[in-house]
Amino acid sequence: MAGPEAAGIPGAWSERYARLLQASGLDTESVFGQALQPAPGERRALFSLAQCLEQPALLIDQVARDYPHASDARAIRAQVSVLQQDLALSIIGPLTLRLFRDGRSPLPDPDRIFLAPVGQGAQTISRWFHVAYGGLVDEPAFIRSLGRLASDWYPVFRKALGVSPGAYWSSIGLGLGAPFSAVWNLAEPEALCDLAQRWLEEFGNDANQFIDWIPAVFGEQRTAIPQRKGCCLRYLLPEGGYCGTCGVYRKERLAALRQHSGTKRRTQGQSDGNQTNKRTSAGCQL
Repeated sequence: MAGPEAAGIPGAWSERYARLLQASGLDTESVFGQALQPAPGERRALFSLAQCLEQPALLIDQVARDYPHASDARAIRAQVSVLQQDLALSIIGPLTLRLFRDGRSPLPDPDRIFLAPVGQGAQTISRWFHVAYGGLVDEPAFIRSLGRLASDWYPVFRKALGVSPGAYWSSIGLGLGAPFSAVWNLAEPEALCDLAQRWLEEFGNDANQFIDWIPAVFGEQRTAIPQRKGCCLRYLLPEGGYCGTCGVYRKERLAALRQHSGTKRRTQGQSDGNQTNKRTSAGCQL
């Protein structure tokens, strides 16, 4: 298994990620094959993200029409917050995965990102889709451009649509962290968390401030979790519940991790003590 020092290996991010997978005994092609699902077929568009950014009322009015529960400002804000998370996970996430797979990727183009009509299966299929067009960019251009785009979109989502800073930036961070989420329970946790956090730092915005990648223990399995510091408000939706990355679990997970680490140290100490006693007994017998 790789240790935290694996994150310090120089090279392109796609290379660092490949080394993380290799050190954890994972097949790169298989990981990307499962994480990058084929896009749905042709879909009808209501309006583009660019239009939404220019006229935020388009999204507010659409939410009020599409979701019967969104009957007041609080419910509309919650639904818009979840749609912004959907935007990050379904658009930024796959593009980041492509960057890590190929070393190049298209950029998210607001003029070619569209909101689809709500329909059957809307809970499992993203409402946003991207009709990618144009050239591919390398890692430095992707980091520079996407960091700027996320910052450009933020004022509209914050001021006009009411999405909180924590919700917005933690959702952006989850999208950017898609390659790491793909192996959250497969790769070595400490190395994954360190590399994922370093990746978010590259963008020079607040995504890194609202996502903490932390090791977490589920049963006996050690995993890596992107822990949000902001709430997407999904729990306010009908049958919404809490996201697996919700900050409501933060203290519980950190406490469990400390308990697991303490138990591990005590067990190791007892084992070392037993070995010492055995060696002492053997010495006395001699």
